Parts: sequence; structure tokens; C-alpha cells
Amino acid sequence: MYYFLAIGILLLISLMAYKGLKREQLSDSALKRRAVMSSHEQLFFSRLKQIFPESTVLARVSFDALLTTKFLRTRSKYQCMVADFVILDQNYQVCAIIAFADLSHARRVHPDYYQDRLLELAGYRVIRYDVVPELKDLREQFESDLISVNAQPSQITFSAQNRVFKLDTVSNLKV
Repeated sequence: MYYFLAIGILLLISLMAYKGLKREQLSDSALKRRAVMSSHEQLFFSRLKQIFPESTVLARVSFDALLTTKFLRTRSKYQCMVADFVILDQNYQVCAIIAFADLSHARRVHPDYYQDRLLELAGYRVIRYDVVPELKDLREQFESDLISVNAQPSQITFSAQNRVFKLDTVSNLKV
């Protein structure tokens, strides 16, 4: 009689252990398509292509493609970041990086100014827009403020929507 009781208890313990192990295995969710750009980003992208017909306009470029560093701890600060739009000249050199802060960016881990500062410290021109500008306004902005390709990175200053940006040192950046 004790023999059957011991076997029953062992079976019960085995069944509970099996169910517990099965519950710990996490299943993957289904993969779904998603839009590459929001409707506002699509509009902005088309306007940039109209303004720069002879240049290459790229969307959603990884910071890893734009920046390099010697140490992995520095790379980890920008590894998952993405630039909204990058404008390349005819020699495929970066002329400007356009940052666009629409509603799809509301859940970003790093603040926008942090991303801008990283790019500026590497010598890139960063222009931030909060709304999609009209084509005329966008064209005037680039004709008057931005196209000074021969400027030294340490001398770069420009205004975008009444804000003036200047380069500084990387020591002021915090994650």
C-alpha cells in the first residue's frame, strides 16, 4: 500500500514539475509588417527630395553608419539610435542630418538633444524640426543657413527654428 502511495506522489510531483517548466518557456509573438515611415515622415522625405534633386536623401540611418569610436563603451551610447534623414552630396559625403520629432518619437529612450549633441561632436550639421515645414520655408532654410559645406566643424553654427546650435566637447554628454 505504501508502495502505491509513493508512486502516486512521485507521479504528482513529476506532473507539477513538467507543467512548471513548460510555463517558464516564453513563446515568441507573431511577426507583422509595419510602415517604415509615418505619414508625416513620408511628406518630409518627399519635400527633402524635391529640394535636393541631385543629392541623395536617406531615411532612418543607423548612428553606427555615421559614427565610429575606439571603445565599445562609447559605441554603446549610440548603438541603437537612428537619424531620421541624412542628405549626401554627389560625392556621397554627409551634408546634413535632419532630425524630425513627430509623435512617433515620443517613446525614445534618449532625449533628442542628446542625439543631436553626439552627431554635432562628430562634426555633422544637425537641423531639428518639430513639424513638417512648408516646401518654400524648407527651401529658404537650406539656401540661407545650411549650405556652407566648406566650414570647419569647430566653426559650425546655424539656426533652426530660432535655436542656435554650437559645437562643444563630448565630456558634457551623459547617458
